[in-house]
Amino acid sequence: MEDNKLISKSFLWMCIGLLVTFVTGFGVASNERMLENIFNGNTFWLFVVLEFVLVIVLSWRCMKMSPVAAKICFILYAFVSGLTFSSIFVVYDIASIMMVFLVSSVIFGVMAFIGYKTNVDLSKLGFYLMMGLIAVIIVSVINIFIGSNGLEMALSIICVLLFIGITAFDVQKIKSLEGSGLPEDNLAIYGALELYLDFINIFIDLIRIIGENKD
Repeated sequence: MEDNKLISKSFLWMCIGLLVTFVTGFGVASNERMLENIFNGNTFWLFVVLEFVLVIVLSWRCMKMSPVAAKICFILYAFVSGLTFSSIFVVYDIASIMMVFLVSSVIFGVMAFIGYKTNVDLSKLGFYLMMGLIAVIIVSVINIFIGSNGLEMALSIICVLLFIGITAFDVQKIKSLEGSGLPEDNLAIYGALELYLDFINIFIDLIRIIGENKD
């Protein structure tokens, strides 16, 4: 790739965020008492709400924060995500998790490269992908009450396809922000959050599709 400091910093912080999430998730899953404390009672839902609040704050206020505050908020979000993410290590076999992580990395890397290199304007595609994602979220909420395993599997497949496209769109968007005059460190955290969410969603939906449960 051509030299683009913003893209490089965004990917660096994305990797840091993923490392924090996976290490936290694995650590919690390895400690029975921590698992009980998180998943018993209302504690889990408090972390889910905190996770949601943090991602909203980062998405909307990232450019108005100090660079240090933005970085701390991103790491905190990755850590809280790791607490809820620990269920993955409880449900799925570690070899399966590693395999899905590798597959997700390859898919994500290929689409990121395409998004960086293509000269095609993906902004219109991004609009339709976001509309599709909203539709999937609505149907997913409805399926909570229906409880259809077939529909859940179909939604996971659709989500993987959507986030494959969104990855390319986000990388092109981040690339276009280089030289925009906005604070580079804040832009890097904003970009890292976008890329982090893309990767995590690809991973989670793929493991639902091809992951192997523990015996």
